[in-house]
Amino acid sequence: MMSGFPNPYAFDHSDPDALEAELEQTIQDFEQMQAELGYQQAHSSLQHLVQKLDLSPRERAGLEAEIHSLQSMLDKLEKQVVHIAVFGMVSRGKSSLLNALLGQSVFATGPVHGVTQQSQQASWFVEQETGEDADTIRVSLQGVGQSRIELIDTPGIDEVDGEVRERLARQIAQQADLILFVIAGDITKVEFEALAALRQASKPILLVFNKVDQYPEADRNAIYEKIRDERVRELLSADEIVMASAAPLVAQAIQYPDGRLGAELVPGPPQVQDLKLKILEVLEREGKSLVALNTMLYADDINEQLIERKMQIRDRSANQIIWRGVMAKAVAIALNPVTVVDVLSSAAIDIAMILTLSKLYGISMTQKGAVDLLRKIALTMGGVGATELLTTLGLSSLKGLLSMAAPATGGASLLPYVSVAVSQAAVAGVSSYGIGEVTKRYLVNGASWGPQGPKTVVNEILSSLDQTTILNRIKTELQDKLQITHSSP
Repeated sequence: MMSGFPNPYAFDHSDPDALEAELEQTIQDFEQMQAELGYQQAHSSLQHLVQKLDLSPRERAGLEAEIHSLQSMLDKLEKQVVHIAVFGMVSRGKSSLLNALLGQSVFATGPVHGVTQQSQQASWFVEQETGEDADTIRVSLQGVGQSRIELIDTPGIDEVDGEVRERLARQIAQQADLILFVIAGDITKVEFEALAALRQASKPILLVFNKVDQYPEADRNAIYEKIRDERVRELLSADEIVMASAAPLVAQAIQYPDGRLGAELVPGPPQVQDLKLKILEVLEREGKSLVALNTMLYADDINEQLIERKMQIRDRSANQIIWRGVMAKAVAIALNPVTVVDVLSSAAIDIAMILTLSKLYGISMTQKGAVDLLRKIALTMGGVGATELLTTLGLSSLKGLLSMAAPATGGASLLPYVSVAVSQAAVAGVSSYGIGEVTKRYLVNGASWGPQGPKTVVNEILSSLDQTTILNRIKTELQDKLQITHSSP
């Protein structure tokens, strides 16, 4: 073995305390490395998502807020921002608590019920504690450097406009990395239900028992124990409950003009140091992982909304493309008496429809690929494809005879010609409609038939088609088109 080089993994087995300290440091280093890797992976994934948004201008319209949210999440990762949101009923001192953490009056407070009507946000710049009496703490997310903390105030959970408030709370809870739920006494039924709902967001929560200065010490401790042991033990641990007094009132001696001595209540210094330390503990332990995970969960939810909206818009466009293909095929077959041309034009229109749909869904496809897909769909469709072919061959021959007989009959044979042409075109149109719907399903699945295979997909599509309705719609539109064509000079 080589000598002269220290082994960083060599522990001093003669000193149990040193060995334990080394093991603990190794575990912490490993956890920090995992957190760093997770953070970088989240940043890379979100950056790719933002840069590769496959949205047309039409699809972007109306989705500006969602797209902006994704960009905001990316900025959050790049700037290492931590979001801490405060929830609670009105008059529980939420805004005062945030002001106490900030060390200045930023959030509106007052005696009026429900001063905060919408969410507000402010940056909390926390510096390294330099002594026992220091009021501020620097938060470093597991070695990522200095991170900015954003404090978010919200309206009371029992205020008016319940649906709006609920939606706002849900949105902020999704974005928050840490939630402060503020109470000012024994927890009520409304508070418990709200706390349980917030717990579903799978975010760390600190239950802050505020305004403890309003209770004698014995009462304060009794309320705390009741909350801890009876109210929220299924939702939170004792370590997640903190007592605070954001805006305490303290008695101050005064002397009246007549010389009598008395006392009055005046604002005292906030008692929020325990809360600060608890926030620091949570962020130091898992802050970086929390930010990465919460950002990706929120981004994934937004991305699902974007995909759903994109698919809805593309589905409407796809339906229009399919119907245009159906009618183009119906008109071409109705007006063409030559059997061979009927068959070729049908295939050409179907291939063009498949290529147009593939472009809509962003799937690269060549003409040969479209022909192969059409062949596979036609073979799998079986009965419908055969019906269309027999109808095309049989009725095309009849159309040809009626067309040639028109001079001899003085045009009388044109009436049955139109009827035969409409019937032939309607059947061909239904087949084309089925081909379009099957193609759409195939493309939505990323040019894949999925685990069920093409036969199952085709059968599902065909069984869902209302062929009678489609036939009648084709015939109605086709007759209108033929009348216009026949009456044109």
